[in-house]
Amino acid sequence: MLEHLHILHYALVDDLRVEFGDGLNIVTGETGAGKTVLMGALGFALGERADRSMIRDGEESCSVEAAFQLPDPAGVNGVLEETGLDVCAEGRLVLRRTLAQSGSGKIFINDRAATQQTVKRIGDLLVDMHGPHDHQSLLKPEFQIELLDAFGRLGADRQAYAGVYGQIEALRKRRSELELNDKDVAREADMLKFQIKEIKDAEPREGEDAEIANEHRLLGNAQEILGQMQAAQDALTDGELSAFSRLVLVQQALAAVGALAAEAEGWRGEAKELAGRIQELGRAMAGLAHKLEADPARLQWLDERLAVYRKLKRKYGESVAGILRFLEDSEKRLHDLENREQQLAEIDKDLAKVNALLREAGGTLGGKRRRVAKKLAAALETALKGLGFAQSAFAVDVKDVEPSPTGMNEVDFQFAPNPGEAPRPLRAIASSGEISRVMLALKSVFAGHDRIPVLVFDEIDVNIGGETAGAVGLKLAEIADGHQVICITHLPQVAVHGRRHLAVAKEVKGGRTFTRLAALDKDGRVEEIARMLGGKNLTSVTADHAAEMLKKAERKTERGKIGR
Repeated sequence: MLEHLHILHYALVDDLRVEFGDGLNIVTGETGAGKTVLMGALGFALGERADRSMIRDGEESCSVEAAFQLPDPAGVNGVLEETGLDVCAEGRLVLRRTLAQSGSGKIFINDRAATQQTVKRIGDLLVDMHGPHDHQSLLKPEFQIELLDAFGRLGADRQAYAGVYGQIEALRKRRSELELNDKDVAREADMLKFQIKEIKDAEPREGEDAEIANEHRLLGNAQEILGQMQAAQDALTDGELSAFSRLVLVQQALAAVGALAAEAEGWRGEAKELAGRIQELGRAMAGLAHKLEADPARLQWLDERLAVYRKLKRKYGESVAGILRFLEDSEKRLHDLENREQQLAEIDKDLAKVNALLREAGGTLGGKRRRVAKKLAAALETALKGLGFAQSAFAVDVKDVEPSPTGMNEVDFQFAPNPGEAPRPLRAIASSGEISRVMLALKSVFAGHDRIPVLVFDEIDVNIGGETAGAVGLKLAEIADGHQVICITHLPQVAVHGRRHLAVAKEVKGGRTFTRLAALDKDGRVEEIARMLGGKNLTSVTADHAAEMLKKAERKTERGKIGR
């Protein structure tokens, strides 16, 4: 679960630490107090897009730290190991992200530098965030088919279909590349022949360009190198006062001392060994000098060979490996053009085979989708009954269409909120309150279906009220039995179902606006619920009403647990 957020210089927040609990966490506060800032900060920590407008006015940078305690960190650890990061110690995961006014930012996972892509992958495993406008995605057919496949765990079948579809796309592309008129074919074939000949005549070899460049550098600086080498050889072996001649004197002196001091004989052996190593070094240096002087014409050949490589790289690839790949691809293409009719016939034959495989894979996927559609519709109807739609009907219509990257089906979610009505496409339903509840029903169904531990709802209860709001609160509490749920709400009927209640407010100090937050105790919750009921004009009647709502919500939640 998400244990805490530590927010520093983010939007209206100066320095705020928010502690969350398990179950249903409710976040309330007046409009503009900064409730949604908390969710924005969490999204920032999880790798969402960021810009400098997030930084509090007058500050150079902002940062957010999100700490999680994971009962089963296997999935997260897999991502961390794959990216070379330390795994979670005892299930502890800390994400920290900073952003500076310069636009530069840093991301850390368990105090190790990480990429935005990595933290987003981890965030997708840990947190499902739903904002006040996200329910619009539910109206899109592509989103509906993704939901259906996810519910049915049809990933393997869809991947199998996608693999065959990819083969067809590759064959179609290859066929279109061969569908040229005779003049175009002749022109391209001539160009390919010229390019192939040019590369083959040059006989490029991997590694040779580096070898030649190194040798060219040596020969091009031969005069300077030879001068320095001669000076070094004079100091080592050739000069009158060379290191070798001095070591000969050392050996003679130690030989004379050896009769008087036994250890001197050992030193003489070391001096002799040093003299031998100096001679070897001198010979090696002489070998390099000989190489530089051996062939004056070599430098011209190296110049010409380097020019060949520069030309090939400019035309065909940035490296020798790239040039050789170009050669291989060109030879294949030329073969296809010279045998165009045969190639087209073979492609058509392959297309017929792969099309049959695609129909088979698409049919298998479509059959499973229809079976899953019935189960998903039944599960949604059950969930919707607990959200004020006692006699509603839900259907997931799966139609056959021409093959596409996602399959051979079109999926349409259909809903009848009132008895006696035929289900209609969700996009035909005007009420955003109804769409919000359908989305919450989906979330509740998928909450029992997936393993994402943290669910975040930012005003899921928009445009609803009364008994329906109470039903939404109960549904959130039900989801929170198996997940940590964080819900921003403006409805007291929803807020009373929370296990932990956080109140957000803003205050002005020294001409600056600050967001502050408090975790409410029992009396604080009564006061906050009363404020939500009656605004600023609190009365004892309002407070009593708030206390009674909290008691009723507690009893309903307990009865729901017993019933489940």
